[in-house]
Amino acid sequence: MEIAKRVENVRYAIRDVVVEAEKLEKQGIEVLHLNIGDPNVFDFVTPRHMIEAVYKAMIENKNFYANSLGVKEAKEAVLKDAEKKGIKAEDCLITTGVTEGIDLALTALANPGENVLTPSPGYPVYTAIANKLDLKINQYRTIEENEWQPDMDDIRKRIDKKTRAIVVINPNNPTGALYDRKTLEEIIEIANENDLVIFADEIYDKLVFDGKHIPIASIADDVPVLTFNGLSKNYLCPGWRIGWIIFSNITEKYKQAIFQLARSRLSSPTPFQYAIEVALKNDDHLKDVNKKLKERAEFTYKRLNEIEGLSCVKPKAAFYAFPKIEIGIEDKKFVMEFLQKKHVLTVYGTGFDYEKPDHFRIVFLPDMKTLRLAYKRLEEYMNEMKR
Repeated sequence: MEIAKRVENVRYAIRDVVVEAEKLEKQGIEVLHLNIGDPNVFDFVTPRHMIEAVYKAMIENKNFYANSLGVKEAKEAVLKDAEKKGIKAEDCLITTGVTEGIDLALTALANPGENVLTPSPGYPVYTAIANKLDLKINQYRTIEENEWQPDMDDIRKRIDKKTRAIVVINPNNPTGALYDRKTLEEIIEIANENDLVIFADEIYDKLVFDGKHIPIASIADDVPVLTFNGLSKNYLCPGWRIGWIIFSNITEKYKQAIFQLARSRLSSPTPFQYAIEVALKNDDHLKDVNKKLKERAEFTYKRLNEIEGLSCVKPKAAFYAFPKIEIGIEDKKFVMEFLQKKHVLTVYGTGFDYEKPDHFRIVFLPDMKTLRLAYKRLEEYMNEMKR
């Protein structure tokens, strides 16, 4: 049986590397997982009041199909939270995780052969969806020597008549970068000059331990911005699959096109939507979360730069580091050999649409004991590579 050609170029390295780790685990070998950004796999727990809100909704039999655009209370809470952040929001849509929101927004905007600017390195779901939709991949450079800030000259060079939008992932996955106001203002200026929609992926906006996050929609004035966010990361419940899109300066025609697609998939999971309001009203857990992340980020930065043959820019937000391999081994080979020899799972940098095969991503969510062991094994592996 033949399969659709659109599947051929769809890759998701974060999950693909797990296949090899599972082979080792079936042999009884314990693998240290530093590959996936899921806080709940480690020592982070979903806030109790959110769980109780979902349970209450289920007991009250709110297990029906919700309105396709979202539960009224959930939408009102998202819009109120956006206002607190200084975001001028005309409307919002509750989605089944941010990934569904990205899919809906891209599907409604771009035709086959058109393109959307995405960062390199960046979150691979954008290129996966672009390939599915037969869009042209158009990746702009970010500068490692400038704390992984976007290269504005490169962005301008890549815009053509078929460019429809620019994706801004801030805080950034996979680098842990946090964009400054000047960077955001330049992106807004470029979008305005070229009639582009800004896709603002801000799913980690409250996981900041070095600096301050600025929502791009809060300073965008008349430029169209779709802000993507959700409960998964900030509120420690990725398995609930609850996200949203906030619409700022979006034309009614484009908004209704996204809503039309949303109606075709019925609704996001109903009971979990009732956790949105209580979550956004109470984020007391973040103090402890960011304290843990700051300690682990600083330790990760220190240890990676102590290991000969590696270097790393200091992460400022989220829970990722993107170290450079300076010993001339290709990233995928490096990651797979490190897994086989030292039983630590990371992800190769080209899996994040980075053109140079000389980086890999580390998730520093594990506790300090696990991180110490993982980096000890990494140092041993690097020393063995030099012999």
